Amino acid sequence: MAAPGEDYRPAYPPKTKPHLSSGIPFPEACAHHITNTFKASRVYIIVSNSISKTENFTKLEKALVGKVAGVRKGIKPHTPWDDLVEIIQDIKEKNADSIVTLGGGSLTDGAKVITFALANDISTLDGLYKLTADAKTQNLKPITMPVINIPTSLSGGEYSAFAGATNTRNHHKASFSHPTMGADIIILDPALSTTTPRGIWLSTGIRGVDHCVEGLCSLQPTVTEETEKRFSKGLKLLAPNLLLTAKDWEAEEPRLQEHLGVVEAMGALGLGVPMGGSHGIGHQLGPLGVGHGETSCIMLPAVLKYNYLHGDEKVRRPQQKVLDILWGEETVAGVLKKRGLNKQTADAGDAVGAIISELGMPTTLKSVGVKREQLDALAVNCLKDRWLQTNAIPLTEKKQVLEILEMVVGDGNSSL
Repeated sequence: MAAPGEDYRPAYPPKTKPHLSSGIPFPEACAHHITNTFKASRVYIIVSNSISKTENFTKLEKALVGKVAGVRKGIKPHTPWDDLVEIIQDIKEKNADSIVTLGGGSLTDGAKVITFALANDISTLDGLYKLTADAKTQNLKPITMPVINIPTSLSGGEYSAFAGATNTRNHHKASFSHPTMGADIIILDPALSTTTPRGIWLSTGIRGVDHCVEGLCSLQPTVTEETEKRFSKGLKLLAPNLLLTAKDWEAEEPRLQEHLGVVEAMGALGLGVPMGGSHGIGHQLGPLGVGHGETSCIMLPAVLKYNYLHGDEKVRRPQQKVLDILWGEETVAGVLKKRGLNKQTADAGDAVGAIISELGMPTTLKSVGVKREQLDALAVNCLKDRWLQTNAIPLTEKKQVLEILEMVVGDGNSSL
């Protein structure tokens, strides 16, 4: 049931999970659904370290006064298992009956794995492995604890039934999946996101662009008219509005459109379209300290370039869809022209790279602290990721991954 003045609807009808909430301040929406939708009374809040020091967190606590069983301030980037085990044990001790996250992608993925572990009575590092996709454990129990996500980035993880979390023993980012995984309600509040650091908001927006672009360029059999429609709509919402936000940071309408672009992108992703090399390599850059979104800023143009260079017409043709969408948006086309691109000669890697540069996001591994001597081990780890094999050109050999990494190493010593 919606609160007065709230826009409350399923994100992907006829599915009832997740619901989207917008139109009223996030503390009001959260308190309403904790009380009226979930009938919950012992809320466990997972809040980012930075937001925990702000008035936004204070407002949430006041809205939930008398119902907060516990608070966790911060989960480290890329969701390390050690952090998750600590939170799982704390939630069990405090007998919490619901979870609210206020923050970005690491918290969102964390809540998915935490609720999955709680449903299966797991609270150790060894136990978490049993929940990973690699373990292929049978008859895992469904998640029952309700979750509200209040995102402060555009990473989009709150819309999927997948999660990534880093095994701190081997630094491999493992995948978790279950049909019941994910938020019950996602609260979208553009005003809240104006306090998100510029680099995080814009780079995670490019993460959404990455979903759309790799989805549109996918050659997998799960691509359908519906997925192409959603990915196209998502790209049309994300690319121009990110550029508008970069120019006018306080404007709320572009931010809401960006949120809705992520909804479209993740809706298509949820229909089973696998991603490609940008996502697969990005997964393994995470444990090296590269933030959510920054991986897409660096890798997406390079992967597009690699695919175009080594691909046939079947591989190249989908990239034209991306170009048609980007040149068709007036705001985007203005930036592409400003950056010296020509509609007849620029490829998709050029166009996406120009947008990323205009936003001021990182474009090399060197700029995010990854050194040449780390590339060999990184390439080996990348080959373990399932999405390298579903790249438009399957990436099955280390030399292929290294060729892509060479494009973006940024140390001036590339052999290419």
